[in-house]
Amino acid sequence: MADSGRDGRSAVQNREHLFVGGAWIRPGIGKTIEVVSPHTECVVAQVAAAGPVDVDLAVRSARAAFDRGPWPRLDILDRVDVVRRLETLYDKRRPDMADLITTEMGAPTTFANRAQVSLPWMTMKALIDAAADFSWQEVRPGHYGQDIVIRREPVGVVAIIVPWNMPQFLTVIKLIPALLAGCTIVLKPSPEAPLDALLLADMLEEVGLPPGVVSVLPGGRDVGEHLVAHPDIDKVSFTGSTAAGRQVAAACASGLTRTSLELGGKSAAIVLDDADPETVAAGIRSASLSNSGQICNALTRILVPANRSRDYVDALSTVMSSMRIGDPADPSTEVGPLVTRRQQTRVRNYIELGQREGARLIVGGTERPSHINRGWYVCPTLFADADNGMRIAREEIFGPVLTVISYRDVDDAVTIANDSEYGLAGSVWTSDIDLGLTIAARVRTGTFGVNQGYTMDPAAPFGGMKSSGYGRELGHEGFAGFVDTKSISIGKP
Repeated sequence: MADSGRDGRSAVQNREHLFVGGAWIRPGIGKTIEVVSPHTECVVAQVAAAGPVDVDLAVRSARAAFDRGPWPRLDILDRVDVVRRLETLYDKRRPDMADLITTEMGAPTTFANRAQVSLPWMTMKALIDAAADFSWQEVRPGHYGQDIVIRREPVGVVAIIVPWNMPQFLTVIKLIPALLAGCTIVLKPSPEAPLDALLLADMLEEVGLPPGVVSVLPGGRDVGEHLVAHPDIDKVSFTGSTAAGRQVAAACASGLTRTSLELGGKSAAIVLDDADPETVAAGIRSASLSNSGQICNALTRILVPANRSRDYVDALSTVMSSMRIGDPADPSTEVGPLVTRRQQTRVRNYIELGQREGARLIVGGTERPSHINRGWYVCPTLFADADNGMRIAREEIFGPVLTVISYRDVDDAVTIANDSEYGLAGSVWTSDIDLGLTIAARVRTGTFGVNQGYTMDPAAPFGGMKSSGYGRELGHEGFAGFVDTKSISIGKP
């Protein structure tokens, strides 16, 4: 057990074992992952690192559990009962989970408690309820007069790979539908944020899943590559960068492995000239800068009418300048550190690039806040007078950096919004809801908000278009990604 940190956080356990098929075992490679606080830059935990041999063992265990074990063959109501026990236990451990996420990846504690932990818990509850409404089996009349039975059966052994930015939410929206569908699972969390996944493994052990149903393997790229390419994996569910997603898709294609990909974004907020600047700025604050801007569906291109550009830039500047930056364990903090020094350097390089490209720096910049002498911080940064051809307007930065782009008219705004390789999210801000819905239909994204950033509603399918990936999570569509459809025709005896 590690000592409690300088910031008064709960002590963090060093984890020497991997959770494989329901049991805690020593890793095959004998290496560890150092978990470093983005705020203090100090090691806060050491976690057992998985290797290819551990992947093989976990997949073999999952394969046996799927082919011969009870989990895929249980009635859906029996699986629901087990997952409901997990939800109850998760509710009790929410404070511990939030504390770990703040410690390992720097999410401000208020955001961690609300979005990083409470949102996954509420989503878990909603998915359990939705499982009762999903059409696991139906009978329909066939064209030739006989009945057709349509069964939706578990897809098999599922590899789940999640990033560090919203680790529990992105795990829950994959793990829970897969479990309810009857799949067996190998989960690979990010090496930057493995502690929350191991706490979840503790809960999975406690609820009493059959052997082999779930394994949790923290590890680096080699573990992910071996897992994705494994011949006994039936489905890969991946969230991460577009570059990594392309590699996953290629590996899955060679083995005809089913896959769903939720990738990057460069989402546009279209602000119409009837929208109140202060209201827009307050909404952008939440939709674009939560989690220190490390959210894939953040609204990072702010499209404003040229005749009112100054009004919206001034309002955004006021809001962004007022945001409190600091220790993520402090409940008053709104912007915490970025997850790694590498990510801090990446974001700072983009800020310097934006200035070289000719965008006007309004707020922020590359310097660490004056009251902070360590940690991987970047001040909220606003650019104006940008155009959509600049790299800061085209590439995903994944930090607290927003770019304001002026447009001539609504058609021009829609053209700019669609002029992106990405298509994950977007929004429109207007007092005319009907016009807002018309614009929503014209923008090529998988999710969209009218007078808000896209709300992650468990009942609504979430996913992207274009280079933002394919497949959907949440809603009934989220279950569909973890089942195969079988048709059975019935003739007369």
